[in-house]
Amino acid sequence: MAALERFGRTRLSRHFFMRDFLYSEIADFHGIPNLPDDPALAIAAGTGLCRYLLDPLVETFGPITVRSSYRAAAVNGFGNAWGLNCARNAVNGAHHIWDRRDADGHMGATACISVPWFADQYERGRDWRDLAWWIHDHLPYGSQWYFPKRAALNLQWHEAPARTISSYIAPKGKLLAAGAEPSEDAATRAARHADFPPFRGIAYPAAP
Repeated sequence: MAALERFGRTRLSRHFFMRDFLYSEIADFHGIPNLPDDPALAIAAGTGLCRYLLDPLVETFGPITVRSSYRAAAVNGFGNAWGLNCARNAVNGAHHIWDRRDADGHMGATACISVPWFADQYERGRDWRDLAWWIHDHLPYGSQWYFPKRAALNLQWHEAPARTISSYIAPKGKLLAAGAEPSEDAATRAARHADFPPFRGIAYPAAP
C-alpha cells in the first residue's frame, strides 16, 4: 500500500500527478488492479503526455476533464474481450497502455479528455475541427481521435509522432493522415481558432 501511495503521488508535470490517471470504471467494477507492470515506463510516458500536451491545454483553456487514460494490460485486455471500447493490447501499447511500447519500440501515452471551454461551444454547433486544428498548430501530439459526446478526444503523446487526426463526428474518418499536409492552409486554420484564448495565457508564479 505504501508503494502504491508513493506511485500515485508521483508528479508528472506542473498540473498532474500519476493518481489523476489511474481510475478506470472497468477496473473498479470488475475488481482488476489498474497498476503498471513497468512503473518507470508509465511515468516516463505519462510525463510526456502531461508536460507537452495536457499542461498547455490547461494553461490555455482552464481545467480539462480526463475521461479515460492509463489502463493496465490486464484491464485493457479484459475490456477488449468483453466489448468495452478497448482496442487490442497488441495495438494499444504507447496509447492507453502507457507501460508497453508500440510494435516499433516507441514510448507513448494517451488520455481521453474533454475541454469544457470548447465542449460547451461544440454542443451549440461549433465544428470539432476548430479544436483539432488548434492542437495541430500548437502542440506536438502523436494522434487525435474525436468522439461525439462533448467533442471528447483521445489525445496521444508519442516519441515518434505520426500526427494523425481522426473522428467519429461528421465528417467522419481521417482528417489528417500520417505524413500528409493539412487540407486547410495555415491562414484558414488560424481563422477557425482566432477567438481562442491566448496560448498558455494563464500566468503562474515561478515553480519552486
